[in-house]
Amino acid sequence: MIVDDSALMRRLLTEIFTAAGDFEIAVANDGVDALAKLDGFAPDVVTLDIHMPGMDGLTCLDRIMVQRPCPVVMVSSMTAEGAEETLEAMALGAVDFIEKPRGAVSLEIDAIAATLVDKVRAASQARISRTMRLRERVRAANSAVLGGARVGRVALPAPSPPLDPSAMGLVLVGSSTGGPPALDALLTGLPQDFPWPIVIAQHMPGTFTGPLARRLDRICAIEVREVTATTPLLPGHAYIGKGDADVILSRRAGAVVAMPAPSDPTLFWHPSVDRLVDSAMRAVAPERLVGVLMTGMGTDGAAAMSRLKQRGGLTIAEAETTAVVWGMPGALVGMGGAALVRPLDEIAGELTALLCR
Repeated sequence: MIVDDSALMRRLLTEIFTAAGDFEIAVANDGVDALAKLDGFAPDVVTLDIHMPGMDGLTCLDRIMVQRPCPVVMVSSMTAEGAEETLEAMALGAVDFIEKPRGAVSLEIDAIAATLVDKVRAASQARISRTMRLRERVRAANSAVLGGARVGRVALPAPSPPLDPSAMGLVLVGSSTGGPPALDALLTGLPQDFPWPIVIAQHMPGTFTGPLARRLDRICAIEVREVTATTPLLPGHAYIGKGDADVILSRRAGAVVAMPAPSDPTLFWHPSVDRLVDSAMRAVAPERLVGVLMTGMGTDGAAAMSRLKQRGGLTIAEAETTAVVWGMPGALVGMGGAALVRPLDEIAGELTALLCR
């Protein structure tokens, strides 16, 4: 179902999905119309404009998730305001977003056509009922950890010996489709005194990673920052690579730093998880690294994290039962590169059990 108040956008999007050849399409001209048609059409995926008169896209999304939960891909502007609204949409249950064409829509629409079709196909496989409200579930499950109760930490399974948090080490996180709410769930489950820095490659445009970092910083016990310049890494901090670029690690005067780097044109997704992990293994001994690969379509991160496991690092793949799209973690598992496979709501506890003793 295409939901947009612009008749031109509805027509152009209909043409894109019709040309793909394997879509049944319905259109709605605003949020009220979409809700009226929702049960009768029973869409596998909804594309939803954020800015519409009357009932806006966020209100409509919230109602969809109550009336008939299904995967929603937001059609968003790339402005700072659009980024904040899109992140709010993903917190409400949207699984992905696509940039709204700028300028003359009829001339620019072809630039997003292939990406839009790919995102909608991926969204059709999303596990909505199992991924909604994960952040709240993680907070409840880790209440003992956040409250400082050591019994809760010891009770968590530790299939490998706990790591020594006093030695320098890093947690490396990769995510894509469905990543922002997955990062909510992961990072809000970590205590303020988490002993290692966390570096994150989340596939996203450059206008979105700053608002994402600020949002996570507001809701997490640890500090969260976007990497916009060479940045020394500190314990109890998470660092999100700037979108439309890559984030790499290096050593400067003996300290490990994160820095933005121009995106590698030989790699498809950015910030690249593969490039982050490979750079980390050059800056830190692999046995001092923990790689976490979460929801996302494609295979980014699987090859580098497999190499990390072979060289003595610990790797964790998100389980298929919670991943919005099991492409990236599934590829890691398929390569034999995952030392552990855990549901999203258990990964923060696993990290805490390994490092916070």
